[in-house]
Amino acid sequence: MGIYMVERSLKGISMDDLGRAQQAAIGKAAEMKTAGTDIRYIRSTFAPEDGRCMCLFEADSEADVKRLNDEAGLPYDRVVEALDLTP
Repeated sequence: MGIYMVERSLKGISMDDLGRAQQAAIGKAAEMKTAGTDIRYIRSTFAPEDGRCMCLFEADSEADVKRLNDEAGLPYDRVVEALDLTP
């Protein structure tokens, strides 16, 4: 499994909508995992000044991460493989 970063442009999003989007990602990951796709939401980082949001997922493929976001109705600019350097 790899780590994938989802880059989003969410300028102007309310904190309520941001929370709902995060819950949608968490819920869809759980649903997909129950259905047999090995995927896990890790965390998000949001910069409210410019609306940039970075979300990390653990998954077998970029395609699985894109499918999760598409099915959850979450906008994204791109999905890239990444390294999670949390100590």
